[in-house]
Amino acid sequence: MPKILMPLADGFEDIEAIAVIDILRKAGITLVTAGIPGNMVTSISKVKISTDTRLLDEDLKKFDGIVIPGGTTALSVLERTTPLTHALQDYAKAGKFIAAICGAPTMLHKLGILKDKKATAYPGMEKGFERPRSDRVVVDGNIITSQGPGTAVAFALKIVEQLSGREMSLRVGQQIVA
Repeated sequence: MPKILMPLADGFEDIEAIAVIDILRKAGITLVTAGIPGNMVTSISKVKISTDTRLLDEDLKKFDGIVIPGGTTALSVLERTTPLTHALQDYAKAGKFIAAICGAPTMLHKLGILKDKKATAYPGMEKGFERPRSDRVVVDGNIITSQGPGTAVAFALKIVEQLSGREMSLRVGQQIVA
């Protein structure tokens, strides 16, 4: 089973993180939440979450992929977290799995990861992308992007499909009545 990292900082978008955590774990995918700077983070809606670990305590090379939820405040922290930005660039070069939703694809764009890639983001935020798409979820090779909170379930199910196959994605989708 793939092992996926989800970095979380204060101000992350609740639905985008929790829906993905829930759906990936239902599919049997190992998803590790990693807080920045500590292992207690607060969502944009003021929901406190205890993460599995702190990002700075993790060897980022041991993961098969990274999923980044949105949230403007959280993204500003993630963008300044050098171990994470370096890991994302290394993952992109190695063809490892990267997924981002809402405003998070803009972080990938700033890092050069979306060069020559089709991608989407929160409507209006994709304007600087080389190959922007208006689809709710976009897959281009090892990269999955999605538009926002309302697309979180479709985004998570697409991640499951990419990592564990269509059958597992359909099974989890039926289980959650998607």
